[in-house]
Amino acid sequence: MSRDSDQGPKPSSLDPEDWGAFRRLAHQVLDECIDHLEQIRARPWKPFPKEDANALGLGVAEEGIGVEATARQMLGLLPYGSGNTHPSFFGWVQGTGNAAGLLAELVAASMNSNCGGRNHAAVYIERDVIRWCKERFGMPDGGGGVLVTGTSQATVLGLAVARQYALGDETRRSGIVGTKRLVAYAAEGVHQAVTKGIELIGLGSDALRLIPRENRCGGMCPDALRERIAADRAKGLKPFCVVATAGSVDTGSFDPIEPLADLCEQEGMWLHIDGAYGAWLKIAEKPWSELVKGMERADSIALDFHKWMFVQYDCGLILVRDEALQRAVFSSSAPYLRSGGEGLSGGRPWFADYGTDLSRGFRALKAWATIRAYGRQTLGRAISENCRQASLMGESIKRTRGLELVFPVIANVCCFSVASRGRTLAEVAEANRRMVTHFQDLGEPIFSLTQVGGKTLVRAAIVNHRTTDADVEAAVRKLDSFSREQSHV
Repeated sequence: MSRDSDQGPKPSSLDPEDWGAFRRLAHQVLDECIDHLEQIRARPWKPFPKEDANALGLGVAEEGIGVEATARQMLGLLPYGSGNTHPSFFGWVQGTGNAAGLLAELVAASMNSNCGGRNHAAVYIERDVIRWCKERFGMPDGGGGVLVTGTSQATVLGLAVARQYALGDETRRSGIVGTKRLVAYAAEGVHQAVTKGIELIGLGSDALRLIPRENRCGGMCPDALRERIAADRAKGLKPFCVVATAGSVDTGSFDPIEPLADLCEQEGMWLHIDGAYGAWLKIAEKPWSELVKGMERADSIALDFHKWMFVQYDCGLILVRDEALQRAVFSSSAPYLRSGGEGLSGGRPWFADYGTDLSRGFRALKAWATIRAYGRQTLGRAISENCRQASLMGESIKRTRGLELVFPVIANVCCFSVASRGRTLAEVAEANRRMVTHFQDLGEPIFSLTQVGGKTLVRAAIVNHRTTDADVEAAVRKLDSFSREQSHV
């Protein structure tokens, strides 16, 4: 009998020799992962020891150490995450993941599907996730989309489609050399992903005009935008895109989408929305859902599931109003990618024709599992609860002696500072840095810093379904006590 017909694994196979032993090992790993999440309150952030990093180094890795030993080393990483799964993590805008998503990752890894195309279950799941999102955000039946790593990648795709909308199909062949110079517009404080996107589509960062906000915690001023567009047209430039921010990362501000949509319609310009986390207010309760009113008029929307939909990293989405235009920007007719129409090579259109990636993981399953398991209403309530908790944080800060609220809380972002009385700007900035670093070193509560109008501020962004009112109030008490001790108030 030939070796190929043996029932056991070949010497070169990576499959276990004993599936029963592997099953027991896998159950142990899953149990420890679940224990980690169940006990997450007792496991705040802590730094990864350098000696551990050295011990886990691959070296030349000529010989493997086996699956069981490797699993043990992987489990040793569990205590050293980035902290965002803890209920007292308020730094940056980092989501928490969820139990259904954990199981989805296990199933997706077992299937190991390439979602660039072809005819298999994963592409149908992704199409349905996109369909569900199109309905939520008011995109038409003729709209398209594709799941990506996150809003940074989604922004590049959305701006690339906007560029082709402005310049035509010839852009793919001849590029932008010799065309009228394109310019885009966004509010001051727009996310760096937008600047990178403008650079990556070949326009250069100087092509991005930053428009003043109505005030430092408000959105883009439509009148100032209109004036700048007129001035650029008078210079012979071609305004082609407005980027509206639905939830800024500094103060949590929202651009006025309806007036911007009106203006884009009048000017024949593309409206792209950076909705990385804030777009999901669409499924929240009032008054927060009103902050994204008019989003259904966008030409493209970039957003993340891994922030305020509590899905495991990474999982983002770009939605485009015109599916045909999106496909025209990214489709390829390479012979090795042509569909046979039937069988596994069918399943057209392929997702590779809607973005830059041909090899794509099954990230749609964790988004699908989250929506399927919890439903829009429960997810919307969790988002609304985070907004209410941010408001509670702001009110609690107002009652302290050692802290002061700097901007009104709009949704889920709270910007504050140590009390500024009797201190210079530099002294306040240093006190804020010292306070935030102190608690980061302790592991909780975690806050981050931002700069607005020359001031260094403490910022909380609550996108955590595990956070409770008690967590918020305890965090404020700790910061207030530390601030007063440092300033001897």
